Amino acid sequence: MAQPDKKLFENLSGKGKAIGVLTSGGDAQGMNAAVRAVVRMGIYVQAKVYFIYEGYQGMVDGGDNIEEVSWESVSSILQVGGTVIGSARCKSFRNREGRLQAACNLVQRGITNLCVIGGDGSLTGANLFREEWSGLLDELVQTGKIEAEAAKEYAHLNIVGMVGSIDNDFCGTDMTIGTDSALHRIMEVVDAIMTTALSHQRTFVLEVMGRHCGYLALVSALACGADWMFIPESPPEEGWEDLMCNKLSENRARKKRLNIIIVSEGAIDCHNKPITSDLVKDLVVKRLGFDTRVTILGHVQRGGTPSAFDRILASRMGVDCVLALLEATPETPACVVSLCGNQAVRLPLMECVQMTQEVQKAMDERRFEDAVRLRGRSFENNLNTYKLLSHKKNISELPKSNFNVAVLNVGAPAAGMNAAVRSAVRVGITEGHKMFAVNDGFEGFAKGQIKEIKWGGVGGWTGQGGSLLGTKRTLPAKYFDQIAEQIRTNKIHALLVIGGFEAFLGLLEMVEGRGKYDEFCIPMVMVPATVSNNVPGSDFSIGADTALNTITDTCDRIKQSASGTKRRVFIIETMGGYCGYLANMGGLAAGADAAYIFEESFDIRELQANVEHLTEKMKTSIQRGLILRNENSNENYTTDFIYQLYSEEGRGVFDCRKNVLGHMQQGGAPSPFDRNFGTKISAKAVQWISKKLKETYRNDEGRVFANTDDSVCLLGMRRRNLLFQPVTQLKDETDFKHRIPREQWWLKMRPLMKILAKYKTSYDISDAGKLEHVNMCRRKDETGAI
Repeated sequence: MAQPDKKLFENLSGKGKAIGVLTSGGDAQGMNAAVRAVVRMGIYVQAKVYFIYEGYQGMVDGGDNIEEVSWESVSSILQVGGTVIGSARCKSFRNREGRLQAACNLVQRGITNLCVIGGDGSLTGANLFREEWSGLLDELVQTGKIEAEAAKEYAHLNIVGMVGSIDNDFCGTDMTIGTDSALHRIMEVVDAIMTTALSHQRTFVLEVMGRHCGYLALVSALACGADWMFIPESPPEEGWEDLMCNKLSENRARKKRLNIIIVSEGAIDCHNKPITSDLVKDLVVKRLGFDTRVTILGHVQRGGTPSAFDRILASRMGVDCVLALLEATPETPACVVSLCGNQAVRLPLMECVQMTQEVQKAMDERRFEDAVRLRGRSFENNLNTYKLLSHKKNISELPKSNFNVAVLNVGAPAAGMNAAVRSAVRVGITEGHKMFAVNDGFEGFAKGQIKEIKWGGVGGWTGQGGSLLGTKRTLPAKYFDQIAEQIRTNKIHALLVIGGFEAFLGLLEMVEGRGKYDEFCIPMVMVPATVSNNVPGSDFSIGADTALNTITDTCDRIKQSASGTKRRVFIIETMGGYCGYLANMGGLAAGADAAYIFEESFDIRELQANVEHLTEKMKTSIQRGLILRNENSNENYTTDFIYQLYSEEGRGVFDCRKNVLGHMQQGGAPSPFDRNFGTKISAKAVQWISKKLKETYRNDEGRVFANTDDSVCLLGMRRRNLLFQPVTQLKDETDFKHRIPREQWWLKMRPLMKILAKYKTSYDISDAGKLEHVNMCRRKDETGAI
């Protein structure tokens, strides 16, 4: 089949164009990564790029607030929280006189392309500015402030927005810049509070930001297994006070030493009356007499360094923002660069704003079901999953399925595995199944390390790193007889396998074994969990985000260690086997100068060119360099070899240090993304098992019999969709020798790192964001994305 022609961005020249970038409204971690990407991509396409300091206020005031910048101007800002170009509320821009002055300041510098990073208010103001532009220029000509030729030359203003908001309150994008970092701050506090609360049998009421949107409260409640949650989009029903207190009492009666209640600052009851953290605390103390504390997180959620996710998201959006500006025509509507699943899209700005306003209108009118639906499929799925996992039903309310489902971890440990097991167990119990936990993977299965696990048996698992069930890399083939015997003895009707490449190989072996063992003719599903992110059939694996954050944090600290010293280059080795995901995406998140991976072969000439390129950069104001190398990128060009080469060739300009990160990438508490992803993907996997069990149960024989390819699947995220794919069909997509997929989506991100590191490269933009409509994007998004 002929490959479609690539559309290379070299055909889009920014020569003669000027781009202004500003941040407006509240600050959010990751804004600096977006600013950096806009500046460097703009300069790369030969456009002039200007900082507009202090948001719209700086645009109105002009002067030194609008400054042309260079490539070096955005060095060392990637890891900095907030926004280095400042943000301010601006009353004067709301008036036509203020916008008239802003237009005059832009025309004087030839700026007709604006990248606006902010919330819905900032973006709405930008759209109004664009609509008024021609009228403003006419008035400026009439008053003699600009020449008629200038008005003609700069007749059109192009606007592209990126949403920077920790609240994730903007419709049309699954994630806004800053949200993931804010969740990191919340989870750090929750994890810290849990240890002290467990010591004293306390109840903690945590208030998180979200005046009009409950996303932070919802996802943090899901990620930490909170007992109760209050958000504005889904107020509690009448009599919630009794329901909540009864639940807290039941949990204490089951020896649970800790209760967590999360309150969004904009939480309301079904009559639109506020529910405050103090109100909740007073209620618990009065009704139950529990030792209760309130913690209001406040602006700590906006602070700190941006997460790896936010840096990568902001970098992707910043580059696409420049591309959108270059492609814009006078007929193109102002657009916002968004994330739909794992895909960048462009949406008409005002469609997104109108839908965002519709949410508030629905809440004001107490149409709460509509408000949840308008928030998007991701929000809706999060809410449904939380309800499913947090509220244990009475035995009399549960369906009776008479099916037994076993859960096991296979491969190396990955942060988020425990959240996935917790979700699977609780959803399985809700579906009426008996859930069995298998210790130590297939090896433990063969040895009979199987026991029933109850609802309370997985309490508090979401924040635990590693694998509490135990996990091994052992494949099942040599234990077929024993595993078949255990399936018979324990009457196991379905398997959920959570793991990495060994889990995939294990299921393939189980399918092969069906010809000899009828016991293997049961539904089986795999949920990918590995830091290497090398499982075919899925863009993401549980654990990879946590590992990326470990790499990013370590690189930040390593670079900081050279602060104030002479110029220094660091060579960092990452894990991943033959898969370069961690090295490549870690390089993008940490601002690396190069990342060497197996998937893109390199030779001594390229190494030499990289050294020379870095040497030239270090002769400027740049003081630090960062090189990442995937552990199996090349058997000859080892980490030691690259370290020695850079040390020798950079002699007199910079010195080198090396660091092998090793197994620290597999450890630590799971990131919010991994907790949430593991929770939701496992819930979906168990629901699939329930469906398959009903389909394959043979009444006449009184047993489950499933022997078709589609009864053994891998559940993976692909672009915008969560898909169940038969493992046998994924064989053709797999490079078994190197244990990687034959095609990997993230390789398309590789040129971004090179462009942002000042390399000349070709960049295929045929898959870049296309202008869509909000409703179309929502229909396509089946991910229930993070």
